[in-house]
Amino acid sequence: MDGREHYGFILASSILPLLGVLAAAVLLWNRLVGPSDVVAFLVMYLIGGLGVSTGYHRLLAHRSFQTSRPLKIFFAAAGAMEGQGPPLIWTAHHRRHHRVADKPGDPHSPYLEHGPGLRGALSGLWHAHLGWLFDSELSSDPIRYCPDLARDKDIRFISRYFLLFVLAGIVLPGLIGFALTRSWQGFATGALWGGLVRFFVGNHATYAVNSIGHYFGRRRFDTPDESRNVAWLALVSFGESWHNNHHAFPKSAFHGLRWWEFDLSALTIRALEAVGLVWDVVRIPQDRIEQRAEGLRRTGGGRAAPAQPPRPLAERGNAAAGVSDVE
Repeated sequence: MDGREHYGFILASSILPLLGVLAAAVLLWNRLVGPSDVVAFLVMYLIGGLGVSTGYHRLLAHRSFQTSRPLKIFFAAAGAMEGQGPPLIWTAHHRRHHRVADKPGDPHSPYLEHGPGLRGALSGLWHAHLGWLFDSELSSDPIRYCPDLARDKDIRFISRYFLLFVLAGIVLPGLIGFALTRSWQGFATGALWGGLVRFFVGNHATYAVNSIGHYFGRRRFDTPDESRNVAWLALVSFGESWHNNHHAFPKSAFHGLRWWEFDLSALTIRALEAVGLVWDVVRIPQDRIEQRAEGLRRTGGGRAAPAQPPRPLAERGNAAAGVSDVE
């Protein structure tokens, strides 16, 4: 998508789900919501959420585990149906974010050039949550940040036909509703709840990790950024909101590092590993966690802390050999 198409898509993907939520509220008020709508919402929320959290984020952006081609395609397609952007672009933005988190060049930091006081804080939070997506001039070159994925014909295909996958993310819950009710009304309300309403809830859960997850919450590790762990957001974000843990150990397949830190994507990866569908799962030993915590305490954290950004993958020697050591 060029700049105008990008802007148009972000505008539509922000307004249409909101209108869908308003329409769903009217139906709910009038008790015109049935079990099929709940099923369509939950099934699609699970598919789309795992697509972004397990697929886009942990598999594609960080290479936290390896899997077969069919499962890779499933996760990438499921992520595309969530409507947050083509996998190539999503991954490029995310790798760039990790490279300079909360420092100049971060695409969605809530802290950069937003002014002082409450107004500046609100402006920064808006930018990190959704505003940055409306910057038609913002670009993170996939060739620079994810040449490994740019060589992947499956990821290129899904990225090229991204809008069709978004449309499928609306039609599919409609078909679920139709199958359960045998009516076109069931199709329409299934598409509403499992499509537009699910877009709204799922996407804002992800956006909240970028905004709230860098502003409010607990910091277990003194990372050189402002990432936070936000426990109440973990369920709806599939474990993504253990964000400080993630910034301390970006390659870890598991963001919840303690037994009580609920992480649905981690549970999914463990289950798939147990039946042999994924392998080379990156785990962080407890002694390494403790060493990392102590090292970060000594150097000090926060956005003012010094950091040495890693070179983008395309500028590393092993990128030419097709080996990804994404952090």
